[in-house]
Amino acid sequence: MITQIRPSQLAAWLDSMRAHGEPLVLDVREPSELRVASVTADGFTLRTIPMGVIPPRLNELNPAQPVACLCHHGARSMQVASFLKAQGFEHVANIAGGIHAWSAELDANIPVY
Repeated sequence: MITQIRPSQLAAWLDSMRAHGEPLVLDVREPSELRVASVTADGFTLRTIPMGVIPPRLNELNPAQPVACLCHHGARSMQVASFLKAQGFEHVANIAGGIHAWSAELDANIPVY
């Protein structure tokens, strides 16, 4: 089962994961989406790897590091989170609602698209 967290719950999840290493927010959106709207790393490491290239770039991620996956609305990030869990990643969460919810819950300056 993949943990589902809303953007408003992210800070608490990050704090609860710090015992396992520096948390990572993995943004799996496409470069064109990142140009429209992006988050700023604040209390976490931010990494952007599009969903379609996660498998060949899996070695760039640490299976022991806590990872919260982010996309536009939460569907692609849920697929990536499930893939990471199946690959042996121990602490994985999906940011439900994606960057759209992030804009509504955490930072209204992030454009909605």
